[in-house]
Amino acid sequence: MADVLPLVEARLRSALGGPDARAAVTFLGTDRIEVLRFRDDGREGALVRYATLGMSAHPMTDPTAPVADPVKGPRAELVLTVRAGLADTDKVLRALAVLAASPQVEGVVVAPGASLDVGGPLWPGAPFTSVLVAEPGGLVEDLELDAPLDPVHFLPLLPMTPNEAAWKRVHGAQALQERWLTHGTDLRDPARAEVPLS
Repeated sequence: MADVLPLVEARLRSALGGPDARAAVTFLGTDRIEVLRFRDDGREGALVRYATLGMSAHPMTDPTAPVADPVKGPRAELVLTVRAGLADTDKVLRALAVLAASPQVEGVVVAPGASLDVGGPLWPGAPFTSVLVAEPGGLVEDLELDAPLDPVHFLPLLPMTPNEAAWKRVHGAQALQERWLTHGTDLRDPARAEVPLS
C-alpha cells in the first residue's frame, strides 16, 4: 500500500503545479506527514495552497469498529488555500500535519462537515483556531485507486473563528456556509473578519 503516496503527489502536481516548498513532520507512533506549498498567481490574485501528503497512506477507521481494516476505508488529504502575503501563513504547516495525523493518533474519520480544532491560532496572529472540512472534488479531483481500495479525497479546509465554530456546532455546517455566502465572506483572506452571527 506504500504506492498510494506517489500517486497522490502526482495528482496534486497535475492540479496545482509543482510545489515550491515542502516540510515533513513525524509524531510519535505515526508515519511521516508532509505538507506541500503551491503558489498560484492566477486571475484571482496571488494564492498559496498547502496540501498534506501522508494522511492517505492508510484508510481511516471507524473508532467503534472492533478491528481496523488495513485496506478498506476512506482516504483523504487536506488542502488549505489562502491569499498570499497578508499573514505569516507558512507557520500553518505544523497545524496541518497535526490534523492530517489525527486519524492515526485519535482514530477519527475526517469527513465533509466536520470541525477540526488545533487548540490555538492556525498561524501567528490568526483569528482562526479550527477549520471546517468542505466537500471534495472542486480544486483537486478525487484519485481513484485499484479495488478494493477506496478513492483518495482532497478535502478543502475553511478556517473558522472560535465563535463561528461554536455557532456551527449549534446550527450545522451548511448553515454556517450559507451565512458566509450571504455576507460575501472571502474565506481565503487570512485576516478576514468574523461573519455576523446574530
